Amino acid sequence: MIDKATVAQILDAADIVDVVSDFVSLKRRGANYVGLCPFHNEKTPSFSVSRAKGICHCFSCGKGGSPVNFIMEHEQLSYYEALKYLANKYHIEIHERELTDAEKLEQSDRESMLIINEAANKHFEDNLFNSADGRNIGLSYFNERGFSEQIIRRFHLGYSLDKRNDLFETLTSKGYNSKYLFETGLCIADDKGSGYDRFRGRVMFPVLNLAGKIIAFGGRTLKHDKAKYVNSPESLIYKKSNELYGLYQAKHAITKLDKCFLVEGYADVISMHQSGFENTVASSGTSLTEGQIRLIHRFTDNITVLYDGDAAGIKASLRSIDLLLAEGLNIKVLLLPDGDDPDSFSRKHSTSEIQNFIDSHEEDFIRFKIRILLQGCENDPIKRSEVITDVIKSISVIPFPINRSVYTQECSRLLDIDEQVLKTAVEKNILDARKKNYQKATDANIAAATSMPHPIENAADVATAPTDSNKRQNTETAAFATSEYDKLIHPHEENIIRYILKYGMSDFCDAIDENQQSIRLTLLEYIREELAIDDMKFSNHTFAMIYDMSCKLISEFKTSLTQFCRDIDTECDSIRENEISKIRQECQSLDEIDQRENKLNNEIAQYKESKIVEFRNNYLEKILCSCENDDIRKTALELVSEKHHLSKIHTKFYKIKTEFDRLVTLIPEAIYNWKSALILCQIKEIQKKLDSIKDDKAETESLLKRIQELFALRSQLAKYLGDRVVNPKI
Repeated sequence: MIDKATVAQILDAADIVDVVSDFVSLKRRGANYVGLCPFHNEKTPSFSVSRAKGICHCFSCGKGGSPVNFIMEHEQLSYYEALKYLANKYHIEIHERELTDAEKLEQSDRESMLIINEAANKHFEDNLFNSADGRNIGLSYFNERGFSEQIIRRFHLGYSLDKRNDLFETLTSKGYNSKYLFETGLCIADDKGSGYDRFRGRVMFPVLNLAGKIIAFGGRTLKHDKAKYVNSPESLIYKKSNELYGLYQAKHAITKLDKCFLVEGYADVISMHQSGFENTVASSGTSLTEGQIRLIHRFTDNITVLYDGDAAGIKASLRSIDLLLAEGLNIKVLLLPDGDDPDSFSRKHSTSEIQNFIDSHEEDFIRFKIRILLQGCENDPIKRSEVITDVIKSISVIPFPINRSVYTQECSRLLDIDEQVLKTAVEKNILDARKKNYQKATDANIAAATSMPHPIENAADVATAPTDSNKRQNTETAAFATSEYDKLIHPHEENIIRYILKYGMSDFCDAIDENQQSIRLTLLEYIREELAIDDMKFSNHTFAMIYDMSCKLISEFKTSLTQFCRDIDTECDSIRENEISKIRQECQSLDEIDQRENKLNNEIAQYKESKIVEFRNNYLEKILCSCENDDIRKTALELVSEKHHLSKIHTKFYKIKTEFDRLVTLIPEAIYNWKSALILCQIKEIQKKLDSIKDDKAETESLLKRIQELFALRSQLAKYLGDRVVNPKI
């Protein structure tokens, strides 16, 4: 593992303008640089690069990020591979931290398994081209399928001889450890202390990960075996649910075209690539998993699923595509002619014919699903209602409200059902799903989403501790609380996290410590103290991770700041020494020397202050926008990216207060607005509970009393915020 010091050195050295300029022609525009986005085709530059912030962002397609994230996106590299790329660019020696014994053992095993897979694949390729059986059986089969030698070599296809232990004996005789032959699944141990080949007599399809390492194999029999295909078992290096066949060969084309074709088998992928559709991958005959979907989503938002004419197979696989919709991807479907699969269809037609067929027959997934499922049940009301229910479930998992609304309107038209009925059913499904998810949450998460903070002094006297009855109410109103979250709580949590990312380590205010000594707090420390008073927690998981990681960096930041101040002092002393020498050579009188030296000292002081402010403001942003965790990195980048900047003309004649200048009022306001929203959320929960209570007079009175207390608290908050709160009649 790369140690923290080396990672920090890489992040410090990587200049975003320098990194992006290797791939994009940039032009200066004000404080930033702009160019044509490398992630999609455009004629007007929308790709902005900020050297001060150390990030880039396309305001058209949304891609970009820190130097690490940019390299990950552009070169399709993992986090650590991107770090190594930048280390090589800036000639930084990689220092890796000492691994634990367990980590060393696991790393050794992983490397050994990858090495033995590579050796096995070379053996299979050698068999295919250089053995009589390989040429007569394996190569003949591939030639019959229409695979060219170029495509065979590109996908590293091979042949396993039809002998019991050909691979086992070949590799063990070369000194390879049989342990890894068994652990990769290439061979199977027998009772005699030896082993035999799993894939004997089969043509071989190696599975490569994103880095191009062989992690597994698929073997197809050319005889009448019961198992047409045999695949490697899962292992330390191979998790079937996290891999897609052909993605290594397809990733650049997917990124360039911003589209992915999804097929089922090995041959489908290879034939599509050979026909020019190199943005094709396969789920290898299994139902799609969340891991596979996230892999695709790293490269594009657009997927077209290719189906053959098997109606039963289509209906079975439709279920898994809801996962694609839930991930926020744009799904289209291409139904091939009866009797054709992607392999046979691509072999029968030219590239232009295939493209024309795609353009004219590709259709939206929801429309396709309605058409397929309604076949044969037009006059059966029961089956028709089941189809409608199934379609509603698919619409319900779409995360974007506008997309859901558009699909609801379309379904209303296609199914001849009142739009409001469909909309109500969709909303009910969403609410039910949220309720299920919420009930699975821990008590801490439930408390974070539904508990009432006590922001005003002595508020604890007003709010009572949760009773068993309160807990039951929390569970019963969980769905309501979750549905209110996006509208009431999320914007305030997001606002606080944005402030932390942009200004978290900024010098903020004075405070008194435990020893009654005056201390200076950073903005993050102030927020941490405020949240701790009322035990407030972030309900959004990613926000919570960003907040926790930021708090853990406080101690490290203070050490870094001390060193930075030493360095800037050294730099300023050097500047002062050089400039004073020039002043004393150029000036003719002592008064002139004093004036210029005073001016120099003021300029150096301003320079030093600006550099320290810049270091403080950029500290968290730089680290979190280059974080290994995908959710943290993406969220941080979204929150710190700014599309608009004030023109210099606005500050030419008078000073405009920036957001940074107004933090002393903005931060307390943001925290109190969040607290007010939490109180409002609980008020709404209690009102919801009141609607369901009819005969329990004691509980009704208790809830009415509680709700009046909450209104009183909210009114106190409003006095601070300057808002007018009207308490409605209960």
